[in-house]
This record gives sequence, structure tokens and C-alpha cells, in this order.
Amino acid sequence: MFNIIWQYQVKEEHKIKFEEIYSTNGLWADLFKRSQGYLGTELFQDEINSQFYLTIDHWKSKQDFESFQSQWQEAYKLLDEQCEGLTEKESLLGKWHLK
Repeated sequence: MFNIIWQYQVKEEHKIKFEEIYSTNGLWADLFKRSQGYLGTELFQDEINSQFYLTIDHWKSKQDFESFQSQWQEAYKLLDEQCEGLTEKESLLGKWHLK
């Protein structure tokens, strides 16, 4: 399994919209579901600072994710642009293989 972990600091006024888009059944998950190798997304909220979130996207393999990226690059870019104003900061924490 291949996992991609992102951390976000969400603007207070956009938390509900962010949760709708980044949730297990949100717009990102809908886009990822176009690929057979996508296994799901988890959304976590920090219990101390509610503006901080993590997402973990699960893929069967790195190759499945890369295949998705090449096939759906334009749709990914458009959705990413649509989400730009929701956060104060976002960071890729890493790409992880399950051992």
C-alpha cells in the first residue's frame, strides 16, 4: 500500500467547506475514485487546534498513484485551484509505503 499524507491549516471561516471537499466522500475522493488503484481517504482534525487537519490518501501502489496523476492531471489541477483559498498553509508530509 502507498499512502500520501498532507497537513493543512484551514482558515476558520472555511472549515465546513474544507471538510466537505477533503472528507472520505468529498470532491477529492470523487476524483481519485476514477482510478482503480485508489483505496480511500481519511480526514483527521487536531483535537487541540481545530484549524489543523491531516489527510491520508491510500493507493494500492505508487504506480497506481502515478498513473492517476498522468491520466487526470488537468482535473487535479482544476480542483486544486478551486481549493486554494480554503487554507492558510498546506504541507506534504510525505509518501509512505506500508511494510
